[in-house]
Amino acid sequence: MQADWSKFFRRASFRLAAGQRVQLPADEGYEVAFAGRSNAGKSSAINVICDQNGLARTSKTPGRTQQLVVFDLDDQRRLIDLPGYGYAKVPVAMRKDWRDLVDGFLRERRCLAGVVLLSDVRQALTDFDRQMLDWCRSRQLPCLLLLTKADKLNRGPAAGRLQAIRNELSRLEGLTGGCQLFSALQRQGVDEARQWIAGALEANP
Repeated sequence: MQADWSKFFRRASFRLAAGQRVQLPADEGYEVAFAGRSNAGKSSAINVICDQNGLARTSKTPGRTQQLVVFDLDDQRRLIDLPGYGYAKVPVAMRKDWRDLVDGFLRERRCLAGVVLLSDVRQALTDFDRQMLDWCRSRQLPCLLLLTKADKLNRGPAAGRLQAIRNELSRLEGLTGGCQLFSALQRQGVDEARQWIAGALEANP
């Protein structure tokens, strides 16, 4: 029987938004980072997983998150919302700043225990998605790929997309984690995502 992690994730609270890595909490404990394209639904996913509508700020303007946003679950476990990538209207210089911030975080953060990568199920994986997956594989860091907005497709096409992407991931030898459909609107895949994240954080229900 699957553990009920809803109470654990409801503890989540905003801690800080870091524009520089030196502003982050001490590099200890366990962290899971959320990464994805600017319009992939990261904030909505964090809110529904933590069962708090206003925890991560959502916006109809993609690319709004420009910092590393830290949410505490307890004194040793955190969620990190990484800046969204791939939004063309963001100035080039700002995109470079974001990329440098995220790259440095991923390379240097020793307490990073896993990555949740979000991608719109209706769209092909981007080059950045593949780079993130390959980076996780090379570092032997588990990565959960959430195919978001699954409610936008009928069941058959959604299942077909899931299988196609799982087939693609199976060719990445050494990659661990998983891939699943996810809908913040219909709460599809929420319990499974909580279970995976809690495992990466070595948490107790």
